[in-house]
Amino acid sequence: MKVGFIGLGNMGAPMAENLAKAGHDVTGFDLQAPCPEGVAKAETATEAAKGQDVVITMLPNGAILRSVADEIIPAMDKGAVLLDCSTVDVESARAVAEQAGAAGVMAVDAPVSGGVGGAAGGTLTFMAGGSDEAFAKVNPLFDVMGQKAVHCGDSGAGQSAKICNNMILGVTMIATCEAFALADKLGLDRQKMFDVVSTSSGYSWTMNAYCPAPGVGPTSPADNDYQPGFAAELMLKDLRLSQQAAEAVDADTPMGHSATDLYEQFVEQEGGKGMDFSAMLPRFEKRHRG
Repeated sequence: MKVGFIGLGNMGAPMAENLAKAGHDVTGFDLQAPCPEGVAKAETATEAAKGQDVVITMLPNGAILRSVADEIIPAMDKGAVLLDCSTVDVESARAVAEQAGAAGVMAVDAPVSGGVGGAAGGTLTFMAGGSDEAFAKVNPLFDVMGQKAVHCGDSGAGQSAKICNNMILGVTMIATCEAFALADKLGLDRQKMFDVVSTSSGYSWTMNAYCPAPGVGPTSPADNDYQPGFAAELMLKDLRLSQQAAEAVDADTPMGHSATDLYEQFVEQEGGKGMDFSAMLPRFEKRHRG
């Protein structure tokens, strides 16, 4: 396919490179980042979007997505697909899809899970919202960039799935870190703690695959001084999106709300910015009850 790729940061660049390696004709644009190997450089977002079968965006937030959409949708061919892989608010995803539809362009919102490693390795999971026709058209690209793509429903459903998933992730990581900090104070060996919890009812992805305790379980950012695989400020962004969505639909999410408050405190007041979201463990280690 002919693919335009707008947003070539830590996630976008390896995704675009993988598409080019697979034989797709990829043209990229970013305000700052260079084009990866095999990707032709466009001077503007509009240039990257013209004449493409699919235009992929990987952008920081909903406001920027809306701004880019205003610029590129008029330049896109009718029947082309705007595939947004950013994590943004549901309202923005639906607004852009409506704008695209009015111009004869199909839209898919497909945020990803798997981080920079998944982007580089082509093992991302995509959560997609949009029409059956649009999903079918971009599905071959999902096969290159990831290991799984789930069509979750109409426009906005992909973003809905992503923020629900990451609300669980944030809450679970906090619980896992709290448990390790408690185990330390109870005199329980961390490896013994892992051996029990990882094979019993406390099993979770944050324990078994991404353990926040250094030297325990599979290698994780905890073994690299909490250099981010998924930065705490990105978790805070996603948790804020979850609470924005919960407020919009009058959903009671007390654990999600508490997790948002804790990550906000960690990132904005306790030096957590730039650290992995699992660095909540050393944060809890230093604290006392009350």
